[in-house]
Amino acid sequence: MEKVNFFDSKLFNENAEKTFELHKNKIKKLIPEVDIQHVGSTAIPNSVTKGDLDLQVRVSAEQFPKAVELLSSLYEGNDESIKTDTFRAFKDDTTNPPLGVQLTAIDSEFDFLWKFREVLLANNKYRDEYDNLKKEYEGKSMDAYREAKDKFFQGLMETPEFKKYEKQPHSLNRI
Repeated sequence: MEKVNFFDSKLFNENAEKTFELHKNKIKKLIPEVDIQHVGSTAIPNSVTKGDLDLQVRVSAEQFPKAVELLSSLYEGNDESIKTDTFRAFKDDTTNPPLGVQLTAIDSEFDFLWKFREVLLANNKYRDEYDNLKKEYEGKSMDAYREAKDKFFQGLMETPEFKKYEKQPHSLNRI
């Protein structure tokens, strides 16, 4: 059974920021018209993290198939994740910190990771709830943690703070 462990994000901030910039530039060379967002816990100051870096790569629906092909030349596919016509996950465990890349079509059902970041950055209550959830699962089953995390984010999607991002226009210029 895979167990989950968490750390203070301060331990990873410097390396996470360097790795983010490096991979943002690498991806932009391949896919110039792309929106790359630093998401996940390393994007939330003073949060608890598993110690990995998550990027959301946002492209138009028309660009999605070609983006899958191009990102596959840079990263390993994440076989543990779902694959759809609008979402694909990649990883690179050799980076510091390890990297997860989530490719989404803009305005698709999976184009929400940046919204979670925005809500958590703006709301201490939700951020504290999420950190407490992580602390509760310290050293426990990764699968159990993922289930609890999914339930937390499903609830977050129902909040007014999250829903306000549903009304905003999306732009590839949000970089």
